[in-house]
Amino acid sequence: MSDVILQMENIDKSYDGKAILKDFNLEIGRNEFVTLLGPSGCGKSTILRIIGGFVNPDNGRVLFEGEDITHLPPEKRNVNTVFQKYSLFPHMNVAENIAFGLKLKKKSSAYIKDKIKYALKLVNLEGYEGRDTLSLSGGQQQRIAIARAIVNEPQVLLLDEPLGALDLKLRHEMQRELIKIKKEVGITFLYVTHDQEEALMMSDRIIVMNKGIIQQAGDSKSIYDEPQNAFVADFIGESNIIDGIMVKDLLVRIQGVDFACVDTGFGENNPVDVIIRPEDLEIVEADKGYLKGQVISVIFKGAYYEIKVKVDDYEWMIQSVNPAPVGDMVGLTIIPDNIQIMHKPVRADEEVAHDE
Repeated sequence: MSDVILQMENIDKSYDGKAILKDFNLEIGRNEFVTLLGPSGCGKSTILRIIGGFVNPDNGRVLFEGEDITHLPPEKRNVNTVFQKYSLFPHMNVAENIAFGLKLKKKSSAYIKDKIKYALKLVNLEGYEGRDTLSLSGGQQQRIAIARAIVNEPQVLLLDEPLGALDLKLRHEMQRELIKIKKEVGITFLYVTHDQEEALMMSDRIIVMNKGIIQQAGDSKSIYDEPQNAFVADFIGESNIIDGIMVKDLLVRIQGVDFACVDTGFGENNPVDVIIRPEDLEIVEADKGYLKGQVISVIFKGAYYEIKVKVDDYEWMIQSVNPAPVGDMVGLTIIPDNIQIMHKPVRADEEVAHDE
């Protein structure tokens, strides 16, 4: 990666004898919005705390612009952290909270006043200088926490599930705000979440993790369209993941039926995982489908219906704008381009798993 600002090299970290990270490596480019995405306990928050200087690794190095900062205290690093719990000082008003770090740096009153004004405009809270932080909504408190971090002009802003405590509508508003702030201030964002929709919406690059191991890294489209294993396919969006047999190149057997596909290089008559997104399946008349099954549930999700069709002992999930009556026999079709073939997992961290 060109213009790398932050590196983690061969990082090991254990708690109570349990390895959280083992020989972990990561590079982050200048001005990137990188999201660490994975289930609880996968190590993503530990990575953030090591970079922020709140936790020391057992082994390995953290480099900032090529300089080893592994053992520097947090206040000596050109990074700031925004946590899910906003950590605002309740005895200080909004302006005093934002100014806290600047006063520690002994900045002039005029400089601090200008920075407070700039930061509040950036987070759309102009005129809130004298407000009591306890009188603010959750979204407003989170914006103040972000403003407090940004006025210190960090080159890297670390955000540890900062929107997790907000309701859905407010979370979506704050996602758009963060994207706007990132573009305006031109700093590197390293964001931690277990919310895949949040990651897909906001990120330049997503690092999908499980059990302390990077499963896949890439932009939102490549992660969603071309998952590298069953874990990624299952964690990023909804997926139908079913056992198949790769009969030969370009032909896979699913539930006893041979389907044309676009994959090669899996050998002949080998077990594979078959991944099909719910939006890529089409419901047709029962005698016109490759597979035939019974509709067992239909749930209206607003933009589409989530339909489950049972074929033999497998329940297929379909997302469609057209509902099908529960109890009806229907057919399922799919075009070859929308069938993804994967090798069976060789490690436990690659297996399908859900957030705790």
